[in-house]
Amino acid sequence: MNTDQLMTLAVNKNGFIFDPENGISYTVNDTGLFILRHLQKGVEQEELLNLLTEEYEVSKEHVRSDMEHYMAMLKALHLVED
Repeated sequence: MNTDQLMTLAVNKNGFIFDPENGISYTVNDTGLFILRHLQKGVEQEELLNLLTEEYEVSKEHVRSDMEHYMAMLKALHLVED
């Protein structure tokens, strides 16, 4: 997965995200921020799945479903590519 576009985003600790390439701003919740920060660090999806499971103490099935939805959103916004 290509996450180069994520590296250009300005992200603050409150979940406010600014894309300087197109001027669009986004907001994310704590979980979205957790995912973005780790993707920016180059963490692979399977590793991220494990980190989310540990951090939020939920089942992998639940996390996988939510993460797939979140990744689909990032793709739709052209922030990540296959």
